[in-house]
Order: sequence, then C-alpha cells, then structure tokens
Amino acid sequence: MIISGLIEKGIGTMWRKEMEIARKATREAGKILHDHFGRKNQVQKKGDIDLVTEADLQSEKKIIETIASPFPNDSILSEETGAHQHLPNRVWLIDPLDGTTNFAHAFPFFAVSIALEVEGRVVLGIVYNPCMNEWYEAVHGGGASLNRQEIRVSRAKNLMDSLLATGFPYDVHENPDGVVARFKTMLTHSQGVRRPGSAALDLCYVACGRVDGYWEERLHPWDTAAGLVIVKEAGGKVTDYTGSPYTPYSKTILASNGLIHEDMIQALKAA
Repeated sequence: MIISGLIEKGIGTMWRKEMEIARKATREAGKILHDHFGRKNQVQKKGDIDLVTEADLQSEKKIIETIASPFPNDSILSEETGAHQHLPNRVWLIDPLDGTTNFAHAFPFFAVSIALEVEGRVVLGIVYNPCMNEWYEAVHGGGASLNRQEIRVSRAKNLMDSLLATGFPYDVHENPDGVVARFKTMLTHSQGVRRPGSAALDLCYVACGRVDGYWEERLHPWDTAAGLVIVKEAGGKVTDYTGSPYTPYSKTILASNGLIHEDMIQALKAA
C-alpha cells in the first residue's frame, strides 16, 4: 500500500513546505555521508567514546543552510554547533550523523535525523540511512512510512517472544552498574537484545516492526525527536522508564509496540 497520499494528506497545507525542505536537507546530508563512508575521515573526541568526524560537520552545515534559507526565523538545535535561537515556538532538532562511532569504523548503521518541534510538539520527523537507502518519515496525524510504504509496529504480545534494542550512554565507562543491570534484566526476559548503535534507527525499527521494543537513557533531544513521531504515527507507544509521557528532553526513553510496554516498564523497575 502506497502511503505517500496519506502522508501528504496529513501534512495538508500547514507542514507541506517544511517536509519538502526537510527531505531536501536529509537527501543532501545523506549524500555527504555516503561519499565519506569507508574513507579515512578525521576523527575528534568529545569524550572517551563520543566522537565527531568531518562528515558530521559537513552534514550539519548543509542541513542548517538548507533549513535556514527558507525559514530564517526558526530556531535550530543541532548536535555539533548547539542552539541557533530565534523563534522559541519553532525548533528544528538535527542530528547530522546519528551513529558516529559506527560511521568511523565503517560499520553501515547510521543515519541523518531531522525533526520539527512546534509549540512543544514534534510535528514531523525524517530519519535516513544512506547505506540502505531507507527513508523513514512521519507527520503528526498523517501516518508513518518507510520509502513511502505504510509501516506499523509489531503485534508481539509477550516480552519473552520479543526482540529488543538498546544503547549505552557515553558515560557508561564511569557509570556502568545501572546500565548493565537493566541490560541483563531485559536480556533474560526477552527473546533477544540488539545494540546497533543509532538511537534514531532503533526507534524506526520499532516503528516498522523489526524490533518490538527499545530503551535507552541519557540521550539528547536530537537523538530521539524524529523517531518519537515516527513510532507514535506507526501505532507505537513512547514514554520514559516510569511510563510518563516522553518528550525529546526526557532523561530516559522506552518505545514499544504498546502491547509489551507495561512488561518492559516492570522489567526495568525490577533491575
């Protein structure tokens, strides 16, 4: 079933231009990442395991230029250059390369992630994996898609029958105990756990049913904003670890197909 009509209907006249610009920015950033992938890239360390490459910086520069030209008054919050503050009620949340460690090691699991937050609500999101040429899109009220095909979360009802995904925070070397305890609990209560290395794609994999649930902590707003709306529009549920409503500024995230959500909350509490 082609979903492009559904997405365009959801955009209506309100978000059509924003989505067109977000697509353009994502496409151009993805080309930069694709061209740099597998080559020797200059790598800098922001922390022991927190990297930034020249591809991150070039991708971010292109995205900001593409968005700022038609929307000069919008604010931008981006991973590498921080906040570009203008209108407080319209904020673009940008991760030019989610999965930098993967990228630096030529591991083909990374993405460009762009979202727009208006009046405190994420209204659209795009996540693009240039290695697999996979485009995940969603608009609030307009459904979610993968390469313009409608996607829905899985129907797994039991945690023991579910495949989960997670990630580790950048300070895991200094504070491993809680993270490892939660990982162990989820591992022993599910069919399996994967740790692919890109929060944006982990959320998209929940949205399209490749994994049934995902949890992580101490992320940044640009890591999850696009994936948040994509999961919700695909019929999934997103909260923090306690079950409270999630925003990109929350400290923990728990996303699932909805059917195993309470079991995941209880498992995390038990850890």
